[in-house]
Amino acid sequence: MLQEASLTGLFKILIGILLFYYLVKVLSRLFAPFLMKYAAKKVQQRFGEQFGGFQNQQHGQKQKKEGEISIDKMPQHKSSNNSVGEYVDYEEID
Repeated sequence: MLQEASLTGLFKILIGILLFYYLVKVLSRLFAPFLMKYAAKKVQQRFGEQFGGFQNQQHGQKQKKEGEISIDKMPQHKSSNNSVGEYVDYEEID
């Protein structure tokens, strides 16, 4: 069955879209501060988790005696990159 579009149906759809837009706009203004606080709290927690170990290391270093040396990790070996190529000295010609 074929249905024709009517002018009243078009107005109903447009009014529904506008009401939905303004409803979302008003609700976002009401709930945006709460959402921002929640997001900031989560970011702060993640930051604390990532860098919390760094603070513990600093406190451990402050308790050591002055002049005491400690080596955390020794490098395995230094690798030189000889496959880069050779250096060519050049002169500019005017």
